[in-house]
Amino acid sequence: QLQLVESGGGLVQPGGSLRLSCAASGFTLDAYSIGWFRQAPGKEREGISCISSRDGNTYYADSVKGRFTVSRDNAKNTLYRQMHSLRPEGTPVYYCAADTHTYCTGYKSTFGSWGQGTQVTVSS
Repeated sequence: QLQLVESGGGLVQPGGSLRLSCAASGFTLDAYSIGWFRQAPGKEREGISCISSRDGNTYYADSVKGRFTVSRDNAKNTLYRQMHSLRPEGTPVYYCAADTHTYCTGYKSTFGSWGQGTQVTVSS
């Protein structure tokens, strides 16, 4: 059974850094394109990055470009998101999700498997 588990969320001060993990089980992570999404209370879930399975290219939303990076450890079957210069933006929950397409489609609807999410709070 395909499963994704996020971890690493918590409280961090504005301007600080945090690394989230997305561990996969039941499938090989690099065979799927993996997206990271963020959902703040009362708002829609938005895509913020994607790494394609075909060539490992990464894509970032403008709101996080230059501050967030994504990397993949195939030996651990885990994806990481390193976040720097975090801003107070409520208490969003970050999700990772898997898409069988070998490229990043840009559409949330193509991601069929989702983790349970991990919450990040940026506050002083």
